[in-house]
Amino acid sequence: QVQLVESVGALVQPGGSLGLFCATYGIACSRYTICWYRQSLGKERALVAYITSGDSISYADSVKGRFTISRDNAKNTAYLQMNNLKPEDTAVYYCYAGSVTERTSFFGQGTQVTVAS
Repeated sequence: QVQLVESVGALVQPGGSLGLFCATYGIACSRYTICWYRQSLGKERALVAYITSGDSISYADSVKGRFTISRDNAKNTAYLQMNNLKPEDTAVYYCYAGSVTERTSFFGQGTQVTVAS
């Protein structure tokens, strides 16, 4: 059974930092592109960052220079380090794993990140 399990979110003050992880079970993480999405109240789910199986990385303009995505294939885990958090980063964050060659994709259950003083 495939599972993507995200770390517990948190309440963080503006300017603070938070690291999220996404532990994958039942897939060979190295074969998948891992994405982080987020969804704010009343808005559509939006792509935050992704890292491909070849370790190509891309970020949404709103998080460039503040967020860092990474992966540890030996641990089948991906990470999202978020620095200099802003209130507009408040959202439910979702981990996603997708593979064209495997023809499968999966979402995690989501984790709430709230940035407020």
